[in-house]
Amino acid sequence: MTPRPPTLREKRRYVLARIDPHGTAPDPKELYYAVHEAVTSLWGDAAGALIHGAVIAVEGEYAIVRCRRGTERELTIALSTVISCGGRRVALRTVAASGTIESLRERIAALQEPAPVPGVPAECTIDGMTYPVCWCAGQKIDVIEKGFKNTTRFFLTREDLED
Repeated sequence: MTPRPPTLREKRRYVLARIDPHGTAPDPKELYYAVHEAVTSLWGDAAGALIHGAVIAVEGEYAIVRCRRGTERELTIALSTVISCGGRRVALRTVAASGTIESLRERIAALQEPAPVPGVPAECTIDGMTYPVCWCAGQKIDVIEKGFKNTTRFFLTREDLED
């Protein structure tokens, strides 16, 4: 069977959504069911069939969701109503919409590059030990001790940092 020419294909749009809280990695199938439930409960079965939403990929803390062109607004509204996935509390925050998956993957790569945070050093010293500092989603600062047998994690706030 030959593929359809571009003029006869259905036009689709892709929505990039950030999965909160940070570090939550839901199963793509469970996220698909959560998005489908959100769309049908908010807009109904007929509009849900028109939107034709589907989770294409879950990459780290981002999800790519497909819909028909012209229904991006309804899909993003439905994504904001998702509160749980697979028994865990999650929230989907819309980041961008695009006509291609490739452009959204480029955007994910740009968003995941660690940007230097002003006022936060790359390393800190506590009791004579030097630890790398990891900035996590703007909510807290993690200092991680990497050991031979275990890893110790310290949670600090901005007030705990010394100049």
